[in-house]
Amino acid sequence: MPPHRLFLAALFSLGFGHMAWASGQAVTVFAAASLKNALDALVPQFERDTGHRVDVSLAGSSALARQIQHGAPADVFISANAAWMDVLQEQGLLEPQSRHILLGNRLVLVAPRGPHPALGQLGPQTRLLPLLGGGKLAMAMVNAVPAGIYGKAALMHFGQWQELAPHVAQTDNVRSALALVASGQAPLGIVYASDALAEPRVQVLADFPPGSHPAITYPIADLANRDSAAEDAFIAYLRSPAAGGVFVKHGFTLPGDGQ
Repeated sequence: MPPHRLFLAALFSLGFGHMAWASGQAVTVFAAASLKNALDALVPQFERDTGHRVDVSLAGSSALARQIQHGAPADVFISANAAWMDVLQEQGLLEPQSRHILLGNRLVLVAPRGPHPALGQLGPQTRLLPLLGGGKLAMAMVNAVPAGIYGKAALMHFGQWQELAPHVAQTDNVRSALALVASGQAPLGIVYASDALAEPRVQVLADFPPGSHPAITYPIADLANRDSAAEDAFIAYLRSPAAGGVFVKHGFTLPGDGQ
């Protein structure tokens, strides 16, 4: 075999992942804070398989959306609710036809790990104020951050928001609310099921029934500032069955599976 053909054969024998390193691209991903652990598991595998580099910025969806509105150089956005993605789409900041529902989640009530009674599924008869014992209910910002918006909607559904509102400690994202509970600074918190699974210092006391709040969805989209093969590959990877299995392991639900 001629030398140049031997060289090409050797290159192809290394596989796609090694070949991609020669032309790897960087992808900047803005993602809801609740996705941290799942993305920590998924991104290194994608980088190894493709040679592309993924830089992830995690925060509340509202803060990330506002940064994108002000020109932050993000390539892919994963929001924890549809509303903030709607805002960016209406402003022409998404690539056409690139928006998809990636994941779902559930809302839960958590407490520091200890001898707490399990409450099952929350209902109108379960009053949370006495359970606070004079402490605070940790929630993400109730008028801006998706987890807080969902939580407030659920408390309003059960007619408890008015009495609980003065006792809410609001944080800039759901992971910060989780941290307040995990550290014992708040006796109760409202977070996603995936957050509770990621933090061994808390335990789930109760689930919020899906009908008590809007459906929790995580839309993903390619932003319109630029386009690259790496962005398309990363979005396709996150929507693959393999990635779906990792998301489920971390407490998320997949489209069509319900909450």
